[in-house]
Amino acid sequence: MTEQPTERTEPTERTEPTGTAAPEAPRRSRRVLWAVARWTAAVVVCGGVGAGTAMGITALDRNDVPGLETRSDGRWEYPQLRLPALPADRPRPFTESNDGEIHYADVRALLLPAPAGATPDPKLNGGFVPTDSYLSLYGKESRDEVKRALTDSTLRHIAARGWTTPDGTRTSIHLLRFSSVAFAEAFKDEVVEAGVADGPKALPDGVEGLALDNFADDIGVSGTSVYVFREKKPYGPEQVRWAYVQAGDTLALIAQTCKGEALAVPFQQTVTLQNQLLG
Repeated sequence: MTEQPTERTEPTERTEPTGTAAPEAPRRSRRVLWAVARWTAAVVVCGGVGAGTAMGITALDRNDVPGLETRSDGRWEYPQLRLPALPADRPRPFTESNDGEIHYADVRALLLPAPAGATPDPKLNGGFVPTDSYLSLYGKESRDEVKRALTDSTLRHIAARGWTTPDGTRTSIHLLRFSSVAFAEAFKDEVVEAGVADGPKALPDGVEGLALDNFADDIGVSGTSVYVFREKKPYGPEQVRWAYVQAGDTLALIAQTCKGEALAVPFQQTVTLQNQLLG
């Protein structure tokens, strides 16, 4: 095999720089390197600061970051709720072993407690109250009929709690416990007529017209029925919101009154929590 000749490249003649300009290239190289190093360090530091800020904001609660506070929607701060203890071998009202839907717990222990910051009503302090306390919620034209019905019924007792919050909203809750679910339902259907299509005929004192509220379907407590109303315009200096909760042998009347307008959110919250305690 014949070896192919290779092309030979002659080296290019180098020209040495003359005079004092010879060190210039190394100095420029060093300056460039120092500039790159400084910018690299700056980028690293800035990146570290940015990362630290991001981690700090991520670690903070949203309410601690200026401009990101979550505004309250008007709900009240209630204490943690617990169902009361039952007598030995007694079931909850809506269980398979309790066909009569009876509340065996003390009805006073089923009352919703007042929220934080509220001023308790000394007349409605969570104990038993006379019938007149409940009757006073209705207009004078309805009281006699409601009183006769309660006298003829098997009402066992009424427990009540009330309070006033700092915004001036007055709340009252009355729990009427009957001897059976049949009597509780009869009083709800035939006397206060909570479930009729155009609303009850027995209205709160001072209320002349009502409108139905529709949030009751969202509560979803099994075995209970909720009927919610509000005073419709035009009304006087105060507005009333009220609701009935029928839970087995117990009927609750929850009412809130406030100057100007009774706010919907705390009322819905109060009705929902009281319903859960009865369910």
